[in-house]
Amino acid sequence: MRKYLKTADSDWFNQRLTGIMYCVVAAFAVLVVRLFYLQIIEGREYRRLSENNSIRLQSVDAPRGLIYDREGRLLVDNRPAFDLNIILKDAKPVDQTLAKLAGYMHMPVEELTPNITRRGSVSSYKPVLLKQDIGRNALAAIEVHKFDLPGIVMMIKPRRHYIYENSAAHLIGYMGEINNEELDCGDYQGCRVGDYIGKFGVERSYENVFRGQRGGRQVEVNVTGQVVRVLKTVMAKPGNNVFLTIDNNLQQATEKLLQGRAGAAIAMDPKTGEILAMVSSPSFDQNMFVSGMSHENWESLVTNPYRPLENKAIQAEYPPASTYKVIVAMAGLEEGVIDSETTFTCPGYLRLGNRVFRCWRRGGHGTVNVVRALAESCDVFFYNVGRELGVDTLARYALGCGLARPTGIGLANEGKGLIPTTDWKLQRFGEPWQGGETLPVAIGQGYDLTTPIQMLVVTAAVANDGLMHRPQLLKKIESAQGEVVERGRTDVSGRLPVSQATLAIVKRGLWEVVNSEGGTARGARLAKIAISGKTGTAQVVGRKEGAEETPEDEVKEHFKPHAWFIAYAPAEDPQIAVTVIVEHGEHGSSAAAPIAREMIRTYLMNKNDPRQVATVKDSDSDG
Repeated sequence: MRKYLKTADSDWFNQRLTGIMYCVVAAFAVLVVRLFYLQIIEGREYRRLSENNSIRLQSVDAPRGLIYDREGRLLVDNRPAFDLNIILKDAKPVDQTLAKLAGYMHMPVEELTPNITRRGSVSSYKPVLLKQDIGRNALAAIEVHKFDLPGIVMMIKPRRHYIYENSAAHLIGYMGEINNEELDCGDYQGCRVGDYIGKFGVERSYENVFRGQRGGRQVEVNVTGQVVRVLKTVMAKPGNNVFLTIDNNLQQATEKLLQGRAGAAIAMDPKTGEILAMVSSPSFDQNMFVSGMSHENWESLVTNPYRPLENKAIQAEYPPASTYKVIVAMAGLEEGVIDSETTFTCPGYLRLGNRVFRCWRRGGHGTVNVVRALAESCDVFFYNVGRELGVDTLARYALGCGLARPTGIGLANEGKGLIPTTDWKLQRFGEPWQGGETLPVAIGQGYDLTTPIQMLVVTAAVANDGLMHRPQLLKKIESAQGEVVERGRTDVSGRLPVSQATLAIVKRGLWEVVNSEGGTARGARLAKIAISGKTGTAQVVGRKEGAEETPEDEVKEHFKPHAWFIAYAPAEDPQIAVTVIVEHGEHGSSAAAPIAREMIRTYLMNKNDPRQVATVKDSDSDG
């Protein structure tokens, strides 16, 4: 019996031992399989993750090309900016790290989290931007506590700096963060989410010129993500520098002349088409877009009734008013409707059917020819010429002078204006053209709309004996090493559709506008430099027939007329052409002409002997 029990105990023990051995073998088998999976199947992935814990690649942004004026004066450069980033894999626990960081920076933690919540599937080893361009105080606080902030990384990036605040803002433009549509369109090769690109003006037009080639570096980091050493660096390639045609002295002077007024002023070299100054007022500070704009600042810009974000020089469309009489005079002379001796009598109005069309001078101008009609801006004379020509003939000459189409200056969103025809009205309103509608068109009112840059091109072409140039902004492009990559080219876009004999008569009239006793712009005279020009007063609201006019001091500001002045000088050898419009400035002679005169004086003083550009005593008249 004892022998039987002893044998039974031995079998039970052997069975238990065998079971334990099976378990051990199974455990080792699982371990071997797991090691095989980790080292063989997933080995590459875990090797990559391991290396990311010690060796990482960092992108290095390329410095953007600089912007200079025609004389090499620096207008836009780059400054170092400190961007605060977080690497989520290194920052655990993330919430605790962000709370400490917010405390050190004395700001709500919510301001640091938006980009983290939007990052989606971005690798946890990729830096996520928390706040860009932090101040030096915040930088110092973070550096002091950096060992207490795992995963917090400071990156130095070049940031755009516009040296002259509010200056040439509409011409130079500004930068903004690239959006998804721009990333998908294919025009911005090499750009990534978070990059800044040109959004407006020259910054946008020459984006591919300014943008350099991104570099990078391989760094070794410790367990908290702090850089221990740099292993390898590939230097970024800077973008090319752009030299504009503008003269910064003239630009600054013009901006001061327009300060506190809404409008635009542009200057051009009539012999080359080079833009010497371009001002749109009011302006804005482009640096706000670079540093990040608050909602309140953005709302103040977009709701401002004077439209500071609009480049009025090329985008705003206004009735050309009496400046359009230059084109009407050329059309009348070319078509033989008038010649230099043709006269019309102006009693202060013209009656057509049961309608009365008034001249700006209540008592009339008497009997005038085309030269005197231009000089004194006689509406009745041009009513008669327009009635004889008809709206379609007027339109043909206006189109031949470059109106109703963009000038091709090379800036986005350029306006094209409007020149009415009989077909246009029929298509637009479904109504035939009426004869009485031609008369307002003949003095630049009615449906006529032009941009200041268009009228500048016409003015420069008259000064240049009929040769028209496409406005040019580029003087040259240089590499970062100073090698010339490209030079701006004079681009002849056509000729005015008139003869030299016609131009001679029109030029005589424009000279008398400023230099004769009856001229509407006598206040624009310079003592030793002959200026030729034309004033204009563009009505904002129509006059009701038979109603008495409201006294000027009782008219509300936004109902007052716009003031125009177009000019070139010196009359015998033009070196500068100018267009000025002052919104609600009332009279071209008193509001716009003095600005143009000072622009001309400033430019010629820089080129010639200052003693030759003294001012004659001002005197105001209508126009």
